[in-house]
Amino acid sequence: MKKLGLVIFDSKTNRYSFNALLGSLELEEVLSEVPVYFLKTKEDLVLKTSALLEEHQKLVIAFSFFTLQILEIENIIKCFYSHFKTQKHRLILIAGGPHSTGKIRNSLKIGFDFVFVREGEKSLPEFLKTLLKDESLDKVKGIAFLKKEKLTFTGNYETIDLNNYPPFSLKYKRIGPIEITRGCPYRCAFCQTPRIFGNKVRHRSIENILKWVEFLLKMGIKDFRFITPNAFSYGSSDGKILNILALKELLKNLKTLVKPKSGRIFFGSFPSEVRPEHVNEETVKLVKEYADNNNLIIGAQSGSDRILKLCQREHTVEDVYRAVKIAVKAGLKPKVDFIFGLPGETKEDVELTIKAMEDLTKMGAIIHAHTFMPLPQTPFSCEKPRELDVSLLKTINKLLGRGLLYGDWKKQKEIFKEILTRF
Repeated sequence: MKKLGLVIFDSKTNRYSFNALLGSLELEEVLSEVPVYFLKTKEDLVLKTSALLEEHQKLVIAFSFFTLQILEIENIIKCFYSHFKTQKHRLILIAGGPHSTGKIRNSLKIGFDFVFVREGEKSLPEFLKTLLKDESLDKVKGIAFLKKEKLTFTGNYETIDLNNYPPFSLKYKRIGPIEITRGCPYRCAFCQTPRIFGNKVRHRSIENILKWVEFLLKMGIKDFRFITPNAFSYGSSDGKILNILALKELLKNLKTLVKPKSGRIFFGSFPSEVRPEHVNEETVKLVKEYADNNNLIIGAQSGSDRILKLCQREHTVEDVYRAVKIAVKAGLKPKVDFIFGLPGETKEDVELTIKAMEDLTKMGAIIHAHTFMPLPQTPFSCEKPRELDVSLLKTINKLLGRGLLYGDWKKQKEIFKEILTRF
């Protein structure tokens, strides 16, 4: 019987997070002693954990999730524990991700034994190594737990250098977009990113990015995407003043490497985006010359300058119009993010957002719609989602019918209503 196994609840929503963590476990040579199992459904989690307990003395069950998933996760944990009442001492449930980092007590309350706070590349390997040695977990930094009913946090590791960690796991072929930048200098009042990863931007070096792209090419991967809070900020020392030379060098080297192998580069599109004030003639020209995407995802969030200022966005509505105009002129389809129901909105602010969406779609953009959600750790965490204005709903439905709007805004609105009644 093996001492320890790691079970990952393999949610599609959080697969990129686990890819990076598995890469760190591979780097630290933990996987030779701790086999990993990927379970995708609540039913699998119950049935297969029973079988795995016959092969392992203990199992670590790992979850990573957003606040939007908390109702689903709570239901899974309740169901899981109801099936393993007598085996509970052999199961260690751990949680990571944005919600757990922001709501430590809440995550422990619903049944998790440990919460991994902020980055997990250092803490997860150390946690598993410590379990294998039967040593005290108090010395493992980056985790929180209850000790004699008192919340204990062991303190943060220093932020990691992306160059020292693989972006995914080769052993388990958990391949995905390459994270090229972590951290964000902007303090948007609705966003968790700077609160989790810090305000200082950390870039993976061009040499390191190319190394991993070359690995993927050898595996037969043809399409290359990148994870970054703001694609055009690559190479910038502060994440705000663009470094066009570094951006060009990255894209030029990527194209030189992947084009002879019939590869394609997607930059500034899913799963990343760009800030509107960073869309200019130079940045768009680089996308057209070196990348293969036909769209740019641009963060606008509101059509009201007053609301943008309240959200600490550090750009204007005019910046959004200018970005859309430049992108369309270059032959790129702008997909523009808007958040409905932002705190502090008045009727006038809503009307300005409606006007902006109508103007931008006439210019050639598509609206990517979201509903405001009060996320943990953010300045807006205590704000409540508002009922959407009737005129806004009419505009949404009109744009939907014309194929000019998409997104999970409605689902987000319904789920958060239930979350607010429970937590």
